[in-house]
Amino acid sequence: MLSTSNVSLSFGGKKLFDDVNVKFTQGNCYGLIGANGAGKTTFLKILAKEIEPNTGEVSIPTDLRLSVLKQDHYAYDSFEVLRTVLMGNEKLFKIMQEKDQLYAKPDFSDADGIRASDLETQFAELNGWEAESEAGIMLAGIGIADSLHCKQMKELDSADKVKVLLAQALFGQPDILLLDEPTNHLDIYAIQWLENFLADFQNTVIVVSHDRYFLNKVCTHMADIDFSKVTVYSGNYDFWRQATELSQRMRSDQNKKNSDKAEELKAFIRRFSANASKSKQASSRQKQLEKLDLSDLPVSSRRQPFIGFDPKREAGNDILSVQGISKTLNGEVLLKNISFNMQKGDKIVLLGQNDLAKTLLLDILAGEVKPDSGTISWGVTTTRSYFPTDNVKFFQSEVSTLVDWLRQYSEDKDESFIRGFLGKVLFSRDEALKKPSVLSGGEKVRCMLARMMLSGANVLLLDGPTNHLDLESITAVNEGIKRFKGAVIFTSHDHEFIQTVANRIIEIDIGIADDRTMTYEQYAAFKKKH
Repeated sequence: MLSTSNVSLSFGGKKLFDDVNVKFTQGNCYGLIGANGAGKTTFLKILAKEIEPNTGEVSIPTDLRLSVLKQDHYAYDSFEVLRTVLMGNEKLFKIMQEKDQLYAKPDFSDADGIRASDLETQFAELNGWEAESEAGIMLAGIGIADSLHCKQMKELDSADKVKVLLAQALFGQPDILLLDEPTNHLDIYAIQWLENFLADFQNTVIVVSHDRYFLNKVCTHMADIDFSKVTVYSGNYDFWRQATELSQRMRSDQNKKNSDKAEELKAFIRRFSANASKSKQASSRQKQLEKLDLSDLPVSSRRQPFIGFDPKREAGNDILSVQGISKTLNGEVLLKNISFNMQKGDKIVLLGQNDLAKTLLLDILAGEVKPDSGTISWGVTTTRSYFPTDNVKFFQSEVSTLVDWLRQYSEDKDESFIRGFLGKVLFSRDEALKKPSVLSGGEKVRCMLARMMLSGANVLLLDGPTNHLDLESITAVNEGIKRFKGAVIFTSHDHEFIQTVANRIIEIDIGIADDRTMTYEQYAAFKKKH
């Protein structure tokens, strides 16, 4: 069991945690949730004893092995892929190293033989004879081809490095597993593999994720960071959300009842306090008033933006015709003979293991990149707005505030109108005066969404629109795209987002591997059968 006792931590005058007492027990998977900035990653580092709290302590039994998903993608560049995974079980790996050094000695002594025998016993107890096979199976399951297992980590692209580090954390059945955003940079297939792995995992898992479907699939409990506390709830993410919404509503209703009662008592006291015959009753009402709990509800760190897209004109039936699009980048063929038509009402998700190919296709459709061959024809009634996965260039302008930044994309230049739009995406008052260059990843995404909302476009092109957002913002974007009356082409690794938005699936593997009008879950079931 992993537990905390009176853990408190402040950064720069801001209190992240205040006397946190929480227990994480064996056999459960805890989803650690909270608004951006609430301290989810920091709390994981406290649990891993990478950060020392200001007060309190973290308790982990000495016989339990704790494993953490590493975030430094370059730390293992000089090691082979398979060896990097084996390093996840530090005790086993050290035994393997010492064994190799002993057997390599030219003057192998009797003492060395005794030590080697002891190491062999420990090696067998830790299932060492199956270790390489287990690591190889894990790598294959998560999408790392056999041909990469003996390559050095520095030879892998960043997406594959993430997968190897995840395999490293999972390797060897750790007793406690700490995972910070394990689904980031994973394709939909690797996420499915991870869901199945964690569903079968018998020990303790604490995971930070913004993927709602993933949290619902793997979690038995939610650990909610809010009000500088960590509160554990039984059940998955959907159960937590329903329970907390009900609790907040009940607390709000009770506050209103208390407030109304207080006003009634105050009115009675004002009216009769000077009346001798009623003074005793007025005094009694004063005591009742003093006993009433009129404290305001704690201000939650959670805020949900409003995301809504209103087309200025309705598009016709013919939205888009793509014929024979091909593109080679840096000598690699990423797209070959891509052809499809898009009709009114289509909400298309682009699936496929190569994220770069999907991004490239959206760049071509948006007119950002020219294809090597093929044609694109947009319907005459269409107007488009594009959300690129790389938005850096949009925030390199010389404007000094977000008000001025968003004004560039608005027909109505009035400041109150611009501030109103910024307020919808959670930039109110002084936040609207931030410099665009200092925004976080999530703040930039919200600004880009505000820009798209102003466009009035009837076709949206979206490349990973929920990246960098917290759960509340992801839900808002999800709902906004669901309500949108126009056409959409998008990419996402978020199961629930895809399932609730897409009505058509196009899978890309250089060419179009499949194109079907159905929901994502229908498509997944179809693929299993075929």
